[in-house]
Amino acid sequence: MPHLTTHVLDAASGTPAPGIRLALTTAAGEPVAEGTTDADGRAGLGPDELAPGDYTLRFETGDHFAAKRVEAFYPFVTVTFTVADRRHYHVPILLSPFAYSTYRGS
Repeated sequence: MPHLTTHVLDAASGTPAPGIRLALTTAAGEPVAEGTTDADGRAGLGPDELAPGDYTLRFETGDHFAAKRVEAFYPFVTVTFTVADRRHYHVPILLSPFAYSTYRGS
């Protein structure tokens, strides 16, 4: 299992958000990994272990809503977080056309 996983749930429809492109970078912008959410809105990114430091996970959300023909405010969402140890990191988002929330998952 990769050190980092994510899950995107379309909170407006109550369904997973498949096909969302993802990019993981260091906070300085150096690429680490790319991926796309699967049919269940989940993805694993990166190496088996991330070095301690700050990272940014970018979710390309605009295409998801455009495909549904839903007007949306956020063309992408970025979440910046700190890796402090070797624990598994799960960074999910709850997404709607005009809002999102995130939390440190397990």
